[in-house]
Amino acid sequence: MRMGWEGEFAFHATNVPDVYPKRRDKPCRDVRVARPAGTISLMEFHELVRKRRMVRNFSSQPVARDAIERMLDTARHAPSAGFTEGQSFVVVTDETVRRVIGKLCGEDEYVEAGFHPFVSNAPVLFVACTNEADYHRRYQQPDKLNDDGTEIAWPVPYWHMDAGCAVMMLLLAAVDEGLAAGFAGFHNLDDARELLAIPAEVTPVGVIPVGHPAPDVRSPSLKRGRRPDAEFAHWERW
Repeated sequence: MRMGWEGEFAFHATNVPDVYPKRRDKPCRDVRVARPAGTISLMEFHELVRKRRMVRNFSSQPVARDAIERMLDTARHAPSAGFTEGQSFVVVTDETVRRVIGKLCGEDEYVEAGFHPFVSNAPVLFVACTNEADYHRRYQQPDKLNDDGTEIAWPVPYWHMDAGCAVMMLLLAAVDEGLAAGFAGFHNLDDARELLAIPAEVTPVGVIPVGHPAPDVRSPSLKRGRRPDAEFAHWERW
């Protein structure tokens, strides 16, 4: 089995003006972030990870286009099996479309449960997508075929794993920008495809609302606490 993870990702912008320059000079270790006040901060990785949480309310302050570009640039460096690059993002800023996406994610149920309309009110939505067919096409190429000329058997749907990697990179990138992010899944994938003109072979795995954080209602699930270390990490064998 010839597996390997390297990758970049495409994105598709919906109603985002194409007038902002892209930044390509951001070094890997020197994580400097332009804050709204114009100051520059240096955030260590462990601090970045611990600051991340699912936020369910955002202010009306818009997210700058250059911040959106940097988040996408970070997400595209997530790994993918065989350098397939099977993940994409649809970027939505249009208010009307955001409201429809909120309904497709069951936002009304969140509001009835006491949460804010955190999908439709977020100034920017990243719709994460993955394409299984891309992986089959990639692993039917000569350098990935089995010795007998057949495609590998897929023990795990790695197109979903790679989508999760890209989503996590974007969630961390939002924190790196001094922003907040959440996640919501679609109730009906076909409705999401139709709304955003997503091809039939592409799966929209969910929505990442991003914006400037506002006071929110935290999930009651947090009261469960984290699992004991012994249940999370198993050394040498289960």
